[in-house]
Amino acid sequence: MPDSPQLATERHWTPEQLGELWGLSADSIRRLFEREPGVLVIERVRPRRRRTLRIPESVAERVHRRLSPI
Repeated sequence: MPDSPQLATERHWTPEQLGELWGLSADSIRRLFEREPGVLVIERVRPRRRRTLRIPESVAERVHRRLSPI
């Protein structure tokens, strides 16, 4: 995926927001996107370890196209 300055400024979805739009659970969205290139992963170590995903709109569109029947 080429670096794009737009990626930093485009809308980023939480798994909960995207799950609501797509009719899926937030856990399903996390599984779909956890290793997808371009997804922002924020890891917090303290007080307890937590991973937060932010999914750029262009990445969500790419995955939706890939998963949609032709």
